[in-house]
Amino acid sequence: MTFHEAEAGLVEHYTALVRLAYLTLPPSLSRHRRVLTAHGLVQRALPGFQLRKSAPRVPAQRPGPARLGPERLGPAWVRERVLRAALAYERRPRRWPKSLPPPRALRPMLPVVWGLRLFPRAGGREEIALGQALSGLSADVRAAFVLSRADELPDAQVRALLEAAGAGRPDRSLRVARQLDAPAVAAAQTLLRSAEFNACSVQTRPTDLLRRRQRYRLAGAVAAVVAVGALVLTATGSAPDQRLAPPAVGQVTAAGLVRAPRTEWADTSRVDFTAWPPRGGRAEDRGLLDRALATWSRPPRGTRISPTPGTFTGPPPDGTQLLYAGEVDGAAVVLLHDGLRTVRYSEPLSPGGHATLDFARTDSSDVTTAAALVVSRTHGAARYLTAPWIAASATRDLLRPNAPARPVRISAEGITEPLPSPAPSGPCASWPALQLRSSARIVEQDTFLITDLGGLVPAHLTHTPLPGGAAPTRQPHEATGTIALTSWARTACHLAGLPEGVRAVDVWDFAGHPLPERAGRAVWSCVRADTWHGPGEVTVRFTAPGAAPRVVARERATAACSRFGPQVLASAAWRARSGHTYLLAAGSRAVAGIEVAGAVRASQKGRVLAVRAPAGVRAQVSARLAGGGTLAEVRRYAED
Repeated sequence: MTFHEAEAGLVEHYTALVRLAYLTLPPSLSRHRRVLTAHGLVQRALPGFQLRKSAPRVPAQRPGPARLGPERLGPAWVRERVLRAALAYERRPRRWPKSLPPPRALRPMLPVVWGLRLFPRAGGREEIALGQALSGLSADVRAAFVLSRADELPDAQVRALLEAAGAGRPDRSLRVARQLDAPAVAAAQTLLRSAEFNACSVQTRPTDLLRRRQRYRLAGAVAAVVAVGALVLTATGSAPDQRLAPPAVGQVTAAGLVRAPRTEWADTSRVDFTAWPPRGGRAEDRGLLDRALATWSRPPRGTRISPTPGTFTGPPPDGTQLLYAGEVDGAAVVLLHDGLRTVRYSEPLSPGGHATLDFARTDSSDVTTAAALVVSRTHGAARYLTAPWIAASATRDLLRPNAPARPVRISAEGITEPLPSPAPSGPCASWPALQLRSSARIVEQDTFLITDLGGLVPAHLTHTPLPGGAAPTRQPHEATGTIALTSWARTACHLAGLPEGVRAVDVWDFAGHPLPERAGRAVWSCVRADTWHGPGEVTVRFTAPGAAPRVVARERATAACSRFGPQVLASAAWRARSGHTYLLAAGSRAVAGIEVAGAVRASQKGRVLAVRAPAGVRAQVSARLAGGGTLAEVRRYAED
């Protein structure tokens, strides 16, 4: 194959190559910059493109038929070049600031477009869901996802391409890409070929016309009086005020916002954020709503943006819903929901401050997880906007399970009084939680707990009791009973170490048994935190009489202790008052026997095991299940 034939092949596969580069590039780039960069990477992948200028000085560096055979100039070779360049764009030299783009040596020469912004067509909820899933992945995994899902390449070829392009762990990247959990993955093959991800089928809109016109008017003054003109340019060189800029073509405006009927929540089977009616004293203020939407679409310089992990920060789609617009604690606040995300826009009422955008993923919410939003947070306290179906609210301290809950005042708009937030650091002396009760119009006397973990959406707290009690133990219950509150009193301080974006936390007391030497009864608890974007983490805690709960195992990105991982096994070392050390192990309901191998060997029928062992011994613990098969223990905590 000649170079001309290779170039013809690149043109034939140009759209697919640009799509690969566009989705592999960092999501932190604007859509306009990603479009231009993707085209630049593909165009510079032409055989010999980068070396033609240097050929007269270093002839041996020019690729030719002797160095690159016909098989090396095929589509796979060009794809490898594009992929290598796209992966290199995300790599930075050591200590290079993450807030800055890569050095010039890693950046391609872009196509130049003056006066226009280019971007693929805005898609629906499926595109947002897939964009959210891809935004939290590394470039290697994004590339593996595109190659396997969109290009439908065999796994062996994907691994070879990733390895040739410089990916560090191609097997892991492909495995993570195959296991990607997102609502749109089932239709990924069709979605990735749609116009939403086609960087060769773009829309255009002008850059800020107001700023451009101002610059034209200043051109004459600059030519006449250079010094004065320079000062004027300096003064106007910052980003324009979004309050003056007209909405961009195709941008969602206040007139296009969806407004749910005021009583829809009581007459629908879908009780979530989509049933929230618009509330607030400025819900009809189109100027404020247009500024919020414009800032969401094109954040001006100085805007503080805070997304929870795995949350897509792209522009608002059609069908965006208004939840609230009003003034709270010296700021104008707007809450919006697009079916997958909830966004809080806040601008100070006094001049001189910057707007703030907070993004949270809230798809598949329900009565409890859509019960409240943090509308304002100041001086260690938070105000919540409660759902329209909340009939009563109170606050309680999780560390004091016997103390009664205190009623909370709520305004006519549904906003609570300022409530203390858990301290992010320092001693854990208290842990405030909000106790809410749903209206009898949708559910009979349903009371539940939520707590502020620092994000826009509070986390829902539940409890799964020990087996053998009066309550069923196969699913979580609301953490409002005496046993649940007592269990949470041992666990609440653990919440401080959870990541952002947690949707719900369940404390599952999966085993309890007498300790050796008549030392009382121990309880094993699995604390599972589920995030809105899918992966969860578990922590196993061991509590002995008279001692503080101790973390004995921890594992991230696991299905353990959930309905998809209903069995659990854990072990811990325990020292009796006599000074003897024991290796203890306990399993959940289906465990029929426990075995220990390694430095200590033991076997015991049933769900618990206790065996004398030297201090600091390391052993492998496994379980036999009643229905057949084996179960490995949750990964031990490193400091145990």
